[in-house]
Amino acid sequence: MAPGMRVAVTGHRDLSSSTSELVDAAFRAELAAHAPGLVGVSCLAPGADQIFAEAVLDLGGAIEAIVPAHRYDRVLTPGDRAAFDRLLCRARIVVRLPYEHPTPASYQAANETLLRDVHLLLAVWDGEPAQGRGGTAEVVSDARRRSIEVRVLWPEGASRTGHP
Repeated sequence: MAPGMRVAVTGHRDLSSSTSELVDAAFRAELAAHAPGLVGVSCLAPGADQIFAEAVLDLGGAIEAIVPAHRYDRVLTPGDRAAFDRLLCRARIVVRLPYEHPTPASYQAANETLLRDVHLLLAVWDGEPAQGRGGTAEVVSDARRRSIEVRVLWPEGASRTGHP
């Protein structure tokens, strides 16, 4: 990756705490050689997106945030909302989509915006099919269709809460 490399992220929200640590290490290993000119593009959702954003910022990169809907923060738990707000304040660019409430359509639009002008998609994905529009599997498929390089990060021992 060259300086100014634009990297997007997609991934599961429901990562176990040990998986969050594994994913953080995997992000940092993928991104370290490309800092500090790295630009991370993220919707700042809980889980993979927030872990990615923290890693990009810690490595001296910049964040571009995509907010799927005006009331997106209202669907977050208080802890997730605090992290979202903190990361949003640190974003160099914030793109707010024109949806009032988060819906599958707003998430799909956010993912289309996410993939615009990126060189690489890092996907924290267990390989399972999408559970609805705008899910991780769908973003991976869309990126591949657009000939965007995709690297799937699912470290050995990774798990999702509530999944086997």
